[in-house]
Amino acid sequence: MTSVGFVGLGAMGGRMAGRLLAAGNFVYGTNRTRSKADPLVKRGLVWRDSPRELAENAEVVFSMVSDDLALEAIAGGRDGILAGLRPGSVYVDMSTVSPAGSRELAGLVHEHGAVMLEAPVSGSAHAAGEGGLAIMVGGDAAAFARVEPLLRQLGQTVTHVGGSGTALTMKLAIDISLAAQVIAFSEGVLLAERDGIDPELAVEVLTSSAVASPMLRSRGSALLDRPDEAWLDIESMQKDVGRALGRARSLGVPLPSAALANELLAAARALGHGNQDILAVFDVLEQLAGPGTSVAA
Repeated sequence: MTSVGFVGLGAMGGRMAGRLLAAGNFVYGTNRTRSKADPLVKRGLVWRDSPRELAENAEVVFSMVSDDLALEAIAGGRDGILAGLRPGSVYVDMSTVSPAGSRELAGLVHEHGAVMLEAPVSGSAHAAGEGGLAIMVGGDAAAFARVEPLLRQLGQTVTHVGGSGTALTMKLAIDISLAAQVIAFSEGVLLAERDGIDPELAVEVLTSSAVASPMLRSRGSALLDRPDEAWLDIESMQKDVGRALGRARSLGVPLPSAALANELLAAARALGHGNQDILAVFDVLEQLAGPGTSVAA
């Protein structure tokens, strides 16, 4: 049994903490909203009032939060993770944040005698609950070897990519492709629909064709029947595309498809779709196209 701490028990983090509990680990947890932890407490999670208290007790500390600012909030200050890290412990941040911000935090963790790994994930909240995530890891190889068994309780694939920051760059590389695929798919369905082709048939043909990725095959039909819970919401997607564009600028790499995707995602947020599934980009394209036959939302 390993003593594990998990900071951030939202849609993704809560499911991952649940898997660590189910695998027999002793799990401490904390979250900004206590009520989100209640179902896990009933299953054996031990609540701690602050990230510092959690880090003081756990051999391995995990976190999953929304962005760089949220990561700074849980890591720094008198009650943050850094204040409680024990020498020799491992801190694994699974958030999708900027590579530069993660590297900076890794340096601070090192000053406290601990080691930090970044481990961003690709996959939905449902995949998190089923252990079906793809996990990319950046940081010290020896620390990765220590926590790899825990990560394999959370993900279907676990890949050590390289040094600090590299896994986050890899995650952003995945996300710009994902955004471009969803937008191109939505464009194709709208084009077919406006030319009189049944949209269900258009989705079937596109997801059976050579252009269909595993993601489109599994998610394409949801364009016509949107999920109540977003698989990946537009606001989060735009944040990731924006991070990719920022990293690309620093490396001198052109990302024309990502830049166009960012514009459409920004328009979707401006129109009130920020919390909706990324497939809602279809609605934006439909609005831009003007009156015509509508696909059921």
